[in-house]
Amino acid sequence: MKKLIIIPAYNEESNIEGTVEAILRDAPDFDYIIINDCSTDNTREVCQRRGYRMLSLPINLGIGGAVQTGYLYAQQYGYDLAVQIDGDGQHNPAFLSRMSETLERTKSQMVIGSRFIEKEGFQSSFARRIGIKYFTWLIKLLTGHLITDATSGLRMVDRSLIERFAESYPDDYPEPETVVDALNNGFKVTELPVIMNERQGGVSSISTRKSIYYMIKVSLAILFVKLRGKMR
Repeated sequence: MKKLIIIPAYNEESNIEGTVEAILRDAPDFDYIIINDCSTDNTREVCQRRGYRMLSLPINLGIGGAVQTGYLYAQQYGYDLAVQIDGDGQHNPAFLSRMSETLERTKSQMVIGSRFIEKEGFQSSFARRIGIKYFTWLIKLLTGHLITDATSGLRMVDRSLIERFAESYPDDYPEPETVVDALNNGFKVTELPVIMNERQGGVSSISTRKSIYYMIKVSLAILFVKLRGKMR
């Protein structure tokens, strides 16, 4: 199988080297592509100096646009599966082989790495855990499926969802919305317990004030996805 790691990176000069070196060490059977989302720091220069495989976007598209660029790359070059690993060092590539095996064994189209099944490693801040529990409740209400870590960026998909996400992907905070879209359209989503790290450097793009906006916006987007499915 051709397997691709998509690494969206915005201002990750302090983290990107550690992220890629961990991939080379712990997931050597995966290819990778860094999507440099028009970073204003030295992310691009670090990648060029180290000879990393990278696409640099001419304008900042945000996390959704950067990840969709990765899916377009996966589609164009015929990858069988693709997995997102954030450039901030939080996601552990040592779990990728297990995720790939789970994707194949369970005949799932998406496997999500969840922090909250075995509750090991970094569990995020208290405020964010409340938000994650809220999305768990909302997704269960709308789809009947229990997703314990709907905001996890560590997610692996097969060719069918590569094709779907290359064509259409949410612009902003896409994780819960794409889970609902997948479940709503009959794709099988499985969670796997993983251990995540605390951000290794830099600052998260989601502040407390943005978290409120995030919850309102994503809730409306999820409801729209659900209603859109019913109207088809």
